[in-house]
Amino acid sequence: MKKLTRCVSKVCLRALAGIAMLLAVLGRSNLALASQKVEAQLIVDKSKAAFVDLINDGHYRWLPAYLRTARAVIIFPQILKAGFFLGGSGGTGVMLVHDVATGGWSDPAFYTLGSVTYGLQIGGEAAEVVMVAVNQKAVDSLLMSSVKLGGDASVAIGPIGGGAKGTMTIPEVRADFISFAKTKGFYGGLNFEGSVMQVRDDLNSAYYGKHVTPSDILMKKNVAEPGANGLRSALQKALAR
Repeated sequence: MKKLTRCVSKVCLRALAGIAMLLAVLGRSNLALASQKVEAQLIVDKSKAAFVDLINDGHYRWLPAYLRTARAVIIFPQILKAGFFLGGSGGTGVMLVHDVATGGWSDPAFYTLGSVTYGLQIGGEAAEVVMVAVNQKAVDSLLMSSVKLGGDASVAIGPIGGGAKGTMTIPEVRADFISFAKTKGFYGGLNFEGSVMQVRDDLNSAYYGKHVTPSDILMKKNVAEPGANGLRSALQKALAR
């Protein structure tokens, strides 16, 4: 009987140890998810600030005109001059789809932008970048895991400056994406041909609390996050300019 009791005790101790280990792993996992959600919210907030900065700058007076008929907008609050890869520094942003009929915007999906071969040439400064998806092809390309600009989809530099408000005719751009960028002392777009935009599944899952695809967020609108309301509101207000 004593021997049996000792065996049962050992089994119980092993079970308790296993449960404790499992709880520890789950605890670390929850902390990691919480940390990633904070990171994701920070990217959303910085994206709003970058967008407001460009939209209020007279050099980008064409941007609201393109937004009115845009299928989507992609905002990168900070792109660094460097050769960087998925998960590296500088190059994470958000995409929101535009409902042209209602003027509303979806919640954001997270993406990285990087160059596999030669690095983005920005002249030594971090750049704020806004890309406008001109057509449905551009949107569809970003519902996949990644898209190569200049290969899978074309990209052009957006016009800068222009005439007085109300007298401008929007320049025609034959591309899937139009890019606007701003660094200290530099206005315009950047040559993103050869760069790759890729989905950040980890940030999407952390931000919405479950595994979601870009289609779930942008097209089906199966999830929502109040933390993105400020960014969506800024985009909405820009359409009235």
